[in-house]
Amino acid sequence: MSEQYVDEVMALVTQRNPGEEEFHQAAREVAESVAPVVAKRPELAKAKVLERMVEPERQIMFRVPWVDDDGEVQVNRGFRVEFNSAIGPYKGGLRFHPSVYLGIIKFLGFEQIFKNALTTTPIGGGKGGSDFDPKGKSDNEVMRFCQSFMSELYRHIGPDTDVPAGDIGVGGREIGYMFGQYKKLTNTFAGVLTGKGIGWGGSLVRTEATGYGLVYIVTRALADRGEDWNGKRVVISGSGNVAIYATQKAQQLGAKVVALSDSSGYIVDDDGITLDTVKDIKEVRRGRIREYTETHSSAKYTDGWQGIWSVPCDVALPSATQNEIDGAAAKQLVDNGCIAVGEGANMPSTPEAIDVFQQADLAFVPAKAANAGGVATSALEMTQNSMRLDWSFDEVDAKLKGIMNAVYDQAAGAAEQYGKKGDLVAGANIAGFLKVADAMLAQGVV
Repeated sequence: MSEQYVDEVMALVTQRNPGEEEFHQAAREVAESVAPVVAKRPELAKAKVLERMVEPERQIMFRVPWVDDDGEVQVNRGFRVEFNSAIGPYKGGLRFHPSVYLGIIKFLGFEQIFKNALTTTPIGGGKGGSDFDPKGKSDNEVMRFCQSFMSELYRHIGPDTDVPAGDIGVGGREIGYMFGQYKKLTNTFAGVLTGKGIGWGGSLVRTEATGYGLVYIVTRALADRGEDWNGKRVVISGSGNVAIYATQKAQQLGAKVVALSDSSGYIVDDDGITLDTVKDIKEVRRGRIREYTETHSSAKYTDGWQGIWSVPCDVALPSATQNEIDGAAAKQLVDNGCIAVGEGANMPSTPEAIDVFQQADLAFVPAKAANAGGVATSALEMTQNSMRLDWSFDEVDAKLKGIMNAVYDQAAGAAEQYGKKGDLVAGANIAGFLKVADAMLAQGVV
């Protein structure tokens, strides 16, 4: 029944969403994981819960016209996919990047359903963005784009309806411009976006949350094997928020992070990455990772980010983009002695790579669990906004750590319950699916 069920679901997904390979990949992984659950609970099949879950509740696509600094009119495309609101308002980031199209947004929004369910907070799944590229744009150009983008998006979101956050290409600057436009259009100061500035509704730890959460949950996976971070050699792809703050927390716990990357290439510093330099390059100057070698003679830069997985390490934290580790790269990591992989990005490992990791029996923590810290802290920001409260850094950090431990416990427990002990991919999918599925059953066919 399981194989036939997966085939039927995937036939529906591919027929209705042609050419959207990332979404197909995400849907297949979930379908394969939960098929045994559906077999044991026939009411889920009868109510076609998964068939409903793979279909977004709402898809919004719109034109975003704006004027650049030369006075030329530019036109981009905006998206918001509101995927599932069974357990709470839609929640998920906005991505501004040239690669964005509807299929990417649907893949990210679908993943968000299960990730958000695992956080133990009442938030549903959604995602949005645009094919706009903020790189190389002036602050005024970014502001004009964000104002135009929000001039359409505002009518579809709200603190109890849909609460976007940041993602690739959307940081504090972009959130600020969009929030200002939302406030002007609606004449309300509401917690409708997360990732806001600390002085106007933002939460402490939100910047660090995904990176910190990644390290917290990998700590649990290591501990289950009698290991910890002390003395571990770590390779992290990317050099944005996730990579920077995963580096910071791993270093605090005694690890040596030796490699980081960006879209141009990667650096290796066998003395250990000096994080202050990376922060200056990436957060202050918005520069390229190659600039690190200008002030650190111990470091070497290599063009092409894909080669980063050839760097020997004990722990790998892919934190850049989807499908960045393929089967060959995964085999190289295993052959070089890697004992743990935690996914900081969304779906950074291909199915072939995951097979390699699982066959090698290393500790593998999938993105749905591993990078849930960001959205978990966004939910904490929503709570603070609703209650008109500000929590201290230590309070939020403690809540984040507790949530990541709960995420791990749910994934590990569900895997064991369904005869897949240690398989956190299946466990995360099953635990997230069951929470949303039970809510959907209780609410009827809507």
